[in-house]
Amino acid sequence: MRSIQPTSQFAGDDGSADAELAGLLAGYRDGRTPLRAVVARLAATRVLVPVLAELEAAESVVVDGQEMHVDKEASAGVVALAAPDGRRALPVFTSVDAMRAWRDTARPVPVDAPRAALSAVSEDWALLVVDPAGPVPVTVPRPAVWALAQGKEWRPALVPTQDGVVVDDEVLAAVRLAAEPVQHVVRVGAQPGRTAEVAVVLALDPGLDRAGLDAVLRQVNARLAASEVVAERVDSLELRIAAAR
Repeated sequence: MRSIQPTSQFAGDDGSADAELAGLLAGYRDGRTPLRAVVARLAATRVLVPVLAELEAAESVVVDGQEMHVDKEASAGVVALAAPDGRRALPVFTSVDAMRAWRDTARPVPVDAPRAALSAVSEDWALLVVDPAGPVPVTVPRPAVWALAQGKEWRPALVPTQDGVVVDDEVLAAVRLAAEPVQHVVRVGAQPGRTAEVAVVLALDPGLDRAGLDAVLRQVNARLAASEVVAERVDSLELRIAAAR
């Protein structure tokens, strides 16, 4: 977290939230604004990173339906939140008031959101959490954090359509390119996951024993992990087996 340091760039900052970002967050809470729009505005916005003189008693906050615990303290006094899946998140705040609602002993350090994302990535922290104590707590997923850190536009793996949410065409093509060459894989699809962001659906040759099935799944997992598109755009994956027809 050495890159998170006060600078004269924010000398006149009064600690209030960016009005456009606040409006987008309110829209996200009400289901009117996609997360993609929130992340796009974050890319041009100052956030406040909390610095603590010492780590106080453990506490938790609920963000997007998940309970996160204060997990560790970096050398610069910046804390991380621990997500249920074990990944760590850097909490950032839109305003001094939002930070005080979380912990009134924290010292706000203003920083551009992309710089905060880069600092989180350098610590191997996968997520950002915006305003964990409200008014609108939001988790920024790993691919969006990476995009912010690199100054790139975030393109979600799931896109809305008139018929619901589907996997983006580029992501679907990358999943098929990775999985289809594996022996015994008959057909590959992708759809929104139940426990992960994207579910890779595999139709396999019938009659595979347990050892054969495990070997296929290991190969598919390895090839998916090696895919640059999947790594950059998909937050998490699950595998499903479908009947070959």
